[in-house]
Amino acid sequence: MCGIIGFAKKGDSTSLSCVEILKQGLKRLEYRGYDSAGIAALTKNGMVVVKDVGTVDKLFSYPEIQSIEANVAIGHTRWATHGRPSKINAHPHTDCEKGIAIAHNGIIENYIDLKRFLSTEGHVFSSETDSEVIAHLIEHFKKAGMKPFEAFKKAVSMLRGSYAIVAIDSSEPDKIFFARNVSPLLIGIGEEVKFVSSDLTAFIKYAKRVIVLKDGEVGYISPESVHIESIDGIAIDISSRISSIDASIQDVDKGEYPHYMLKEIMEQPYALAQTFSSLQTQDLSDILRELENARRIYIVAAGTSYHASLLGAISFKRFLGIEAEALISSEFRVVSRAVKWGDVVIGVSQSGETIDTLLALREAREKGAKTIAIVNNQFSTIARESDYVIPMRAGPEIAVAATKTFTSQALTMLYIVAKLAERASIIDVDAKAMMQGIKMSYEIAENILNTTQDIAKAIARKLVDKQSAYYLGRVFGVPIAMEGALKLKEIAYIHAEAYPAGESKHGPIALVEKDFPVVFVYIGFLDEHIEGNIEEMKAREAWIATIAPENMVHGSVARYSDTIIKMPRAPLETRLITYIIPLQLIAYYTAVAKGLDPDKPRNLAKTVTVI
Repeated sequence: MCGIIGFAKKGDSTSLSCVEILKQGLKRLEYRGYDSAGIAALTKNGMVVVKDVGTVDKLFSYPEIQSIEANVAIGHTRWATHGRPSKINAHPHTDCEKGIAIAHNGIIENYIDLKRFLSTEGHVFSSETDSEVIAHLIEHFKKAGMKPFEAFKKAVSMLRGSYAIVAIDSSEPDKIFFARNVSPLLIGIGEEVKFVSSDLTAFIKYAKRVIVLKDGEVGYISPESVHIESIDGIAIDISSRISSIDASIQDVDKGEYPHYMLKEIMEQPYALAQTFSSLQTQDLSDILRELENARRIYIVAAGTSYHASLLGAISFKRFLGIEAEALISSEFRVVSRAVKWGDVVIGVSQSGETIDTLLALREAREKGAKTIAIVNNQFSTIARESDYVIPMRAGPEIAVAATKTFTSQALTMLYIVAKLAERASIIDVDAKAMMQGIKMSYEIAENILNTTQDIAKAIARKLVDKQSAYYLGRVFGVPIAMEGALKLKEIAYIHAEAYPAGESKHGPIALVEKDFPVVFVYIGFLDEHIEGNIEEMKAREAWIATIAPENMVHGSVARYSDTIIKMPRAPLETRLITYIIPLQLIAYYTAVAKGLDPDKPRNLAKTVTVI
């Protein structure tokens, strides 16, 4: 979940500033962790390492970092696993002689044994991390007579676990060594500079071509070349591995917005249009055939993607009569014994690198199931390892709290359902009208963004001093309520629980008292009994905000809701995609009202690459 960047640039590239490359790259990787940050550079005076607890901006405010000039350097922004956030635990880590520096993302499972061995050999450790053993292992094998790259490969061969590693060595100052297993790592190729990084957003300004590294690959970059080989020494021809990057620097800049999260909320009309257009140009016939013939369909995901998966599973059942089950990826092993040949497992992941989802898909393939990836990153591991891939192309999402990718995932799920309904000619499902409703989503999303900002701010002012809230819905409204509650927890640090509204009287209602906030998601389809639930909450003097179609604001909805977000008239499919938007805005404005940074919620990182 940490972020890594390394670059090797030509010596005469005076237009490329070492400090600027590192700062921009680490800022764009900060969504992967911001407990601490650090850099290591090979200058004409030797190795320079600067690191500390806190943000990238804090690190680059230090005077000693401003004067660094180097053609080869690495940087790291950390989400703590082994060892608390501290200066000594911040990366990069060095060997005893301070001639080798490494940055690592992942977990070294056998680090205790390696540390014990290295300690007996006289190595002295200065951190609590698992990562530091890597630098000392390289040093150990160099002292045994190996050249730097051979020592690096030997060190990597000793590791068990997940890792993306970059290393620099003062004795070979023009190279960055790298290795990858499970944790993501990419090579960026520019005209005057080469990169190795956790994400292409870190180098998109300088490089327009990318190579996605595979598990078990090692190598090095220099200003002139890229070398990749397998861990057992077989050289790899990279010519067929180079892909073009279709994103631009504008896609990853905040522009006029104060936070990435608000930018990405406001980008949803465009993102939905892009996703819909992309789906129309893809040949999904093989995927649809697999789903039609599936013995059983499982949808695995985590966090926000899991809520979109729940929406998808309900849609498969309600519209198609197909049995589909949404599962949290980390719990997939509970049902994995039931997975058999003929099943289809759909993995949903914004990054395409979520480790729990990746492992679930790998296990599914071992059991003979076909796998389908719905991802926003076509270069990701999940995309590469699945039998079929549906790229959403919603554009880069930087904020830790997912927004535009949830609506794009929901659109993608419903698009698949509509195409299956069209092929099956289901009597009571108008597939053509369903597709039209999906297409309308980006127009309705723009309408919602233009009309709900003020009321979202007003609700935020009501929530800002609260400790808890309920988000309630029925049927299709439940996963939307779950996602809305997650957003409030993630960025405003308010305990928010989502329940099926009918279940609320079986226990949760015991917490409701005067002014307790309850947010209802009223879709207007299969949830007509929600009016009774609103009455139940108002009888306990709850403060109620209801999201409802403007043509259904009557009866108990109108009578007992303290605040109503009137949503524009739209087909059901459009509502399922867009009703999350006001809840995203409520969470965002609540966080801002509390003086919090919604782009950097505490203890979180966007891409979870550790188990």
